[in-house]
Amino acid sequence: MIANTEATSLVSLLKGAAIPTIVDTYDRAFTYLRISVTDLCNLRCVYCMPEEGVAWLPREEILRFEEIISVVEAAASCGVHKIRITGGEPLIRKGLSDLIAMIANVQGITDLSMTTNGTLLAEHIEKLKTAGLQRVNISLDTLDPEKFKRIARRGELTDVLDGIAAAESQNLHPVKLNMVVLKGVNDDEIEAFASLTNTHRVQVRFIEVMPVGEVRDCAAISNPGTHTAGTEVRSRIEKRFGGLLPAYTNGRSSDPARLWKIPGSTGMIGFVDAMSSAFCARCNRLRLTADGKLRSCLLQGGEVDVRSILRSDQGSKLRQRLIAAFRHAAYEKPEFYTLGSGSAPGAMNRIGG
Repeated sequence: MIANTEATSLVSLLKGAAIPTIVDTYDRAFTYLRISVTDLCNLRCVYCMPEEGVAWLPREEILRFEEIISVVEAAASCGVHKIRITGGEPLIRKGLSDLIAMIANVQGITDLSMTTNGTLLAEHIEKLKTAGLQRVNISLDTLDPEKFKRIARRGELTDVLDGIAAAESQNLHPVKLNMVVLKGVNDDEIEAFASLTNTHRVQVRFIEVMPVGEVRDCAAISNPGTHTAGTEVRSRIEKRFGGLLPAYTNGRSSDPARLWKIPGSTGMIGFVDAMSSAFCARCNRLRLTADGKLRSCLLQGGEVDVRSILRSDQGSKLRQRLIAAFRHAAYEKPEFYTLGSGSAPGAMNRIGG
C-alpha cells in the first residue's frame, strides 16, 4: 500500500499539479531508465536463464513501441535523460532501430545506449548508429570458444567478437565489455581481459555474479565457492600489471562500476561489486520490464503496472498517470536490497538486468 503522504502526492499529480523530479524517500533522484524490449534471447547463459529456457511472454503482453515512447516521454518530462535498451536480447526485437530513432528524438533524452550479447550486433550496427544509438555494453564472459559454449550454451564466440569490432568501427566509444566472473569457470581469464584495455579503447567491467530469479539454485552460481569478489579480481590484476590508477570522471558517481586504469593503458577497467559492496546509495535508476512493469530495484522492491495504464487511459491524463506510476515505483525502492527478501520474480531476461 502507498503511504498517505504518497497517496496525496499521486492525487495531486493526477489533478495536473506541477511535476517535480522523481526523488525517493532517501533523496535519490532518478535520471536513468532501463527498458527491456523483449524477454526473448538466443543464448542460455548459466547465470541468467535455466538451460531448458523459460516460458516466454505472450506477444500481446509485450509493450508496443508507441507505448514505450509514451513512457519515455513521461520519464523525460520529469528529469530522466538516460535510457538503456536491454532484454532478453534486444536485437531479437524486430525494428529495434526504429525504436532507437524514436527515443533519440524525445526532447530531454541525451544518453541512449544498449546492452546486448553481441551475437547479432554486426549486422545491425550501422542502422543502430544512424538511428541515434550512442554506446553499447556487450556481454563477453570468455575468450575461449569452447568455454563460451559451456557458459552461453548457444551461439558462437566469433559472432560476439565480430559485434565488438563493428561497435568499435562505428565509434560507439567506450565499448563496454561485461564479464561475469565465475570461480573455476572463467576466472583464469581475468588477466587476459584486463590486458585488452592496454591496446583497445574499451571498458572491461568485471561483474560479481548475482543469484537472481529462476537461476538462484543453479549450481554454477549458487555455490559460495563460485563467487569471486571484486577485491580479489582487482588484487590479481594489480599483481600482474601493477597498481591501478583511478579513472573516475566527473558526473559519473551514479555508475555502478568503479573505474580504474592500468598505467599507460588506452581503455579502462571497471568493478561492479553488486554483492560484496552494494552501490544502492548512489543508484539513480528504475527499470521497465518487457511486459510493462516499472521495477524499482533489480533484487527487491515493488512493481507498478504501467501497461494497464497505457491500455486503459489514452486521454489527456495519460502522462500524469505515468508520472504518478514513476513516483509510486520510486517510493517502493528500498534503501538497500537484501537477498532472499522480495527477490526479483522470474528470470533476469524478463527484468532487463
